[in-house]
Amino acid sequence: MPDDTIITGPLYVSRKKVYPQATHGTFRNIKWALLVFTLGVYYLLPFVRWDRGPNLPNQAVLVDLPHRRFYFFFIELWPQEVYYFTGLLILAAMTLFLMNAVAGRIWCGYLCWQTVWTDLFYAVERWVEGDRRDRMTKDKKGWTLQHIREVATKNFLWLMIAWWTGGAWVLYFADAPTLVVKLLTFQAPGVAYLWIGIFTFTTFIFAGYLREQTCIFICPWPRIQAAMTDEWALNVSYERDRGEPRMSVKKAQHARDKGEKVGDCIDCQQCIAVCPTGVDIRTGAQLGCIQCGLCIDACDIVMKEFGREPHLIYYDTDINMERRKKGLPPIFRPIRPRTLIYPLMMAVVASLMIGRLATRSDLGVNVLHDRNPLAVTQSDGAVRNGYTVRLLNKQANDRKVGLSVMGAPGLKLEIVNEANPQSVTVGPDQTLELRVLVIAPPGGVPAQAIPVTFSAQGEDGKTTATAADHFFPQ
Repeated sequence: MPDDTIITGPLYVSRKKVYPQATHGTFRNIKWALLVFTLGVYYLLPFVRWDRGPNLPNQAVLVDLPHRRFYFFFIELWPQEVYYFTGLLILAAMTLFLMNAVAGRIWCGYLCWQTVWTDLFYAVERWVEGDRRDRMTKDKKGWTLQHIREVATKNFLWLMIAWWTGGAWVLYFADAPTLVVKLLTFQAPGVAYLWIGIFTFTTFIFAGYLREQTCIFICPWPRIQAAMTDEWALNVSYERDRGEPRMSVKKAQHARDKGEKVGDCIDCQQCIAVCPTGVDIRTGAQLGCIQCGLCIDACDIVMKEFGREPHLIYYDTDINMERRKKGLPPIFRPIRPRTLIYPLMMAVVASLMIGRLATRSDLGVNVLHDRNPLAVTQSDGAVRNGYTVRLLNKQANDRKVGLSVMGAPGLKLEIVNEANPQSVTVGPDQTLELRVLVIAPPGGVPAQAIPVTFSAQGEDGKTTATAADHFFPQ
């Protein structure tokens, strides 16, 4: 940098408080509907019951950490099935990528938990302190008795919402009605109160005070999606060719009288007033725009009042913005390679998960061959191999399990120290480790190591599980 260069202006600009104004319209109604639905699911789902039979929990969605189970209605997952959760994460990522390819940050604008809870906190704030102008006026006047009372009421209501948010979270890890009683009578485990406190604090701070700062500075998705989107993705856009030059209604009339070009934008700044992040969409795509569409509703109201065409601000593509400059009609390509690849990947992953769920067994078997010695030759010429076999009973009741081996004619299996050398009883939701011997008779000893298959069979004769290993002649 040259020595005579002078830097003017502050290097850091303090946050300018955003006062979003209430609005109504199509997109606001969509956001209300999704808010009610998503919060309703989150708060009420732990209380939904699902009958799984005796000795099993009847909560529809439950993360049962003590018994290492995850229940989702008719689905029951065990710790060794972590690949299902991997599949769910892949599906979630692909869904997010698909939403971005179709309509940019539509996830941020309608379904992100930061947006949903912030919307709810804003509604409480407006109910207590009033709309945009009222809140701005009260902040300028300073701390009057009424203002203190309203701020205290608002923060108390926020804290109650945040507290119930944390409370609802821990209900997914224990029987909800029982835990609610224990929480109210202070008999719940300390870890439950700890997590309620953590979620209460984070919800209160992020939804009540950080708000748009979370979307702009904390969340990494705006920067990621900006690198993934393309010119065909729908984004909230201002039709500059139609709106410019913008001017007030009075100035516009004078300009028309002089025969000058006048845009439809009257520079009322309602699009800025309703924006939850304080973005002026008329200056183009920005990091702070979460694509919520509230500026569309606000602008359409103004356009209707002045008898002008709606959708001066609307979901549009970069391609169409350029085409309008050239006087060409808009075109849309919702079906293109990336909007086909993502659903295809989702279908493949979902099919694999469903297929695995449909064919899985609630009986498991694992086999480990003895390392030393690999084989023992008996006095009669028979050869014996030793194995450690672990049986897993995933049912909630005792289960008689038969064990057999296949691989060569004449192989005989014996369970050591059991009354029945071919079957055992495994307790409910338990594993049982067994010492097992496999014996090849004299004259039937293989010349070299051969693969063998251990088969565990439930007493119903239908449920089986297998594990492969080897039998060594010496």
